[in-house]
Amino acid sequence: MTLVPEIAQLGDQVLRKKAEAVDNVHDIEIRRIIDVMQNTLSTTSGVGIAAPQIGESKRIIIIASRPTPRYPSAPLMEPTVMINPDFKLLSETREKDWEGCLSIPGIRALVPRYQEILIQYTDIQGGSVEAKLNGFVARIFQHEIDHLEGKTYLDRVENNAEIFAESEFFKLICDSRGN
Repeated sequence: MTLVPEIAQLGDQVLRKKAEAVDNVHDIEIRRIIDVMQNTLSTTSGVGIAAPQIGESKRIIIIASRPTPRYPSAPLMEPTVMINPDFKLLSETREKDWEGCLSIPGIRALVPRYQEILIQYTDIQGGSVEAKLNGFVARIFQHEIDHLEGKTYLDRVENNAEIFAESEFFKLICDSRGN
């Protein structure tokens, strides 16, 4: 059974370090980190996780977009492990939307993100993958990449008035939907 560690919280220094590149995707320690990340993410309502969030300063992320109480309209996709991920812009167009983070519970903020990106990463078999992402999934990818760069989504907020307690965020969303 793989251990599910506590998720690193804002203030933990691992979240502010630039993560180290993975040299060998087949290394037993890298496989252990991936297993722990998968198990940890599966116990949350998050749609992505980065290795620093489980205390491991490695360039590994998992994107697992799915509808959850936190993101009810998220598109469904299989969890995807991405090692040494990077991206290029396909468009300069950015859009603000709400984000939260497993490492910053109880807070939501409007964060500008690029809408269309070309991603590159190494998969768990060691193959090179390139894909276009847009919308919500592109947002998740950029959010997780920030963790690898020692940043959080709060570093991207343009106006502190766009940071909300999650309880106020849900009131706002319910009011905008007429609930």
